[in-house]
Amino acid sequence: MRFPGHGHRHPEDVVIAPLNLAAHVDEALAVQAIAFGLGADEVAVRRQIVLRHMTYPGANAFGATTQGRLVGFVYGMPNNRAHWWSTVVEPYLRTGGHDAWLDDSFVITELHVHPHFQNRGLGRSLITTITDATAEPRSILSAIDTDSPARGLYRSLGYEDLARQVLFPSAPKPYAVMGAPLPLRRR
Repeated sequence: MRFPGHGHRHPEDVVIAPLNLAAHVDEALAVQAIAFGLGADEVAVRRQIVLRHMTYPGANAFGATTQGRLVGFVYGMPNNRAHWWSTVVEPYLRTGGHDAWLDDSFVITELHVHPHFQNRGLGRSLITTITDATAEPRSILSAIDTDSPARGLYRSLGYEDLARQVLFPSAPKPYAVMGAPLPLRRR
């Protein structure tokens, strides 16, 4: 499904629609802070990263709103091997013979839903909407390398592990890099 310029109604009057993330960065990071347990210092660092990312060619974002309040968001961009994330994950992917996934892929950079709105299909709607709107034939992302609801969601959409125990500088826990062909699998 594509919703360019149109909102997609979700149960409970939550609307999934394109999001001007640069204009709504503080609202989005407030959701991420609650969902991911970030402190004010981490939010300040991420704010600059998000604003920089939104200037990259092909960067895109969608939001989930209800009653004028942002309750979830996703953003990503076509992968570029020169970007920081790619330079960190590339050796891990190369070791497993999966470094070609860094080409012609759309990276899901962040996907967060406010805890009060989780387990209602919003994360699924956000990620399928953004990946349906891209021209790349596949998608990659990184997620904390534990058996979590997020990883379960990604697996249900067709993402498979490409590398595990990936260490990002300053991240306390290892991550997994996952990839899926597009369009993502539907239920």
